Amino acid sequence: MVGAFEQTLLALMIFVIMLGMGASLTPRDFWFALRRPYGLGIGVVSQYGFMPLIGFLMALGLGLPEPIALGLLIVACMPGGTTSNIFTYFSKGNLALSVLMTVTSTVFGVILIPIVLVVYATALDIEIPRENIITTLVILLVPVAIGMGLRKISANVGAVTEFFGSVLAVFFIAFIAISWVPRNWQFLMTTDAATYFAAVMLGVFGISIGYAFAKLLRLHPRNARTVALETGIQNAPLAIAIIVLTFPADQQQSIVAVGALYSLFIVMTSTVVTLIFRRANTAAEQKIPDSLL
Repeated sequence: MVGAFEQTLLALMIFVIMLGMGASLTPRDFWFALRRPYGLGIGVVSQYGFMPLIGFLMALGLGLPEPIALGLLIVACMPGGTTSNIFTYFSKGNLALSVLMTVTSTVFGVILIPIVLVVYATALDIEIPRENIITTLVILLVPVAIGMGLRKISANVGAVTEFFGSVLAVFFIAFIAISWVPRNWQFLMTTDAATYFAAVMLGVFGISIGYAFAKLLRLHPRNARTVALETGIQNAPLAIAIIVLTFPADQQQSIVAVGALYSLFIVMTSTVVTLIFRRANTAAEQKIPDSLL
């Protein structure tokens, strides 16, 4: 369960994270995105095509309890976050494409997240408070708009806000480890292996399928790395915020379990993948000039 103090702190952290995301954007970015429909299409297919399907198949195949399955679906339906941008940078991927995919999935998420959630939840015979989720998503777009405003007023203020938002997104993982995990240790000890498998493999499957999808499209290796990381790394803080702000306290512990565990394990998974990508600087990559989609 998430306590009152944690709820308040989580809300503030999410506000700053979304503020930082907004501060990284300008109206020109959206115009650039609209001129690159190929990149937009990849972002939408990766985030709202592959990931929800992976979550649904795991929930179905593993026979997860309803609260755990619901938590898995919510995480799987999230857009990408600033964490994916950080790992894309360190893996020598295409940072511009990573930001573009993050922006696309976040903006389109207000419409697509409730739709995809309803479709898969209905298939699993799970009821979700879609109106509450839509309201939460709309509210969370407010700090994004404020961040864009700060960037327009002052580039320096925008850059600082963006930096703190990115740092806080990483700090969120430590917050979960220090705060939520110890107080829910007994619950985690009694959680079955299927839940841990789902929390770990959601990211692994997402990265793998995203990379295979990029290779199928014959993208440049830098872009393939980016699509892989953007596909598998979900905005877990947003998922946990939606759960905390949508569901009553007595239901939160089970529903938030996958999101909390995913937050911890995706950092480990992404670190390993980043090391692999950095070592995979082949002769073909050196011959092909860098390019955007």
